[in-house]
Amino acid sequence: MPTTASAAPAHGLADVTASDSTLRRFLHGLPGVDAVGLEARAASLGTRSIKTTAKAYALDLAISMVDLTTLEGADTPGKVRALGAKAVRPDPTDRSAPATAAVCVYPDMVPAAKEAVAGSDVKVASVATAFPAGRASMAVKLADVREAVTAGADEVDMVIDRGAFLAGNYLKVYDEIAAVREACGTSARLKVIFETGELSTYDNIRRASWLGMLAGADFIKTSTGKVAVNATPANTLLMLEAVRDFRAQTGVQVGVKPAGGIRTAKDAIKFLVLVNETAGEGWLDNHWFRFGASSLLNDLLMQRQKLATGRYSGPDYVTVD
Repeated sequence: MPTTASAAPAHGLADVTASDSTLRRFLHGLPGVDAVGLEARAASLGTRSIKTTAKAYALDLAISMVDLTTLEGADTPGKVRALGAKAVRPDPTDRSAPATAAVCVYPDMVPAAKEAVAGSDVKVASVATAFPAGRASMAVKLADVREAVTAGADEVDMVIDRGAFLAGNYLKVYDEIAAVREACGTSARLKVIFETGELSTYDNIRRASWLGMLAGADFIKTSTGKVAVNATPANTLLMLEAVRDFRAQTGVQVGVKPAGGIRTAKDAIKFLVLVNETAGEGWLDNHWFRFGASSLLNDLLMQRQKLATGRYSGPDYVTVD
């Protein structure tokens, strides 16, 4: 049975992180990415058709994988409590609708989110490390993490220092992730955000994926949702290949979270096909795969209702987030 990264930081590849030179040699020794082949496979898998019973299962599975998110400067405790209530019971008219995986908020909103989901299985995730830019000192980043964990966050979503990564300072990025992993302790799982839209190449996304996993990520995550290019089928496929290969080599299983730009049930199902065909059924669970989204849940609920009744209710069927 594969273990989580936080449960098993000794993944058998400690020697490659012994120095900047060994880490660089390892990351640049990873196979190069065939961009044309990657995009063609992602597009091909996106054409798979899912009908009736399988579609109903996929819709419920996707709902259960949503990290219902609000990350705005205008967030208030009332808005977060309302979002938490929606996460626990997405469709008040249908108790068979599953709860979402988590509510994702800023650190100062964690107490309100915890109050809203109390007594349920919905987790509270908090962004940290000077999200979304990550431009802060390490002391500030760690204080951000500790505030979230102390407030009760079950999960922490950190951003990597993209400037350091793009400059080739891989060991600095590794050390920051490892320090955040330590600050999370045993109470919070760690999601490491790469901001794939700023990494320029697929080769860099593959390197960042392995770097995050080597440093102890429980999840690797595409994006903050705050830039022009966020989750795509191709970059998510590449990250799924990375977690599959990492587990094959180390026995440690790491989750994947595409975030930003996934708005429709049709898109979500395409991503589930990617998961099944690339990483396998072992990742078809919200412990290992999530959607970072705000508007996606509404379309999933509307499509679910249409499948059950044959009628499309329209956007007024769901609450406006």
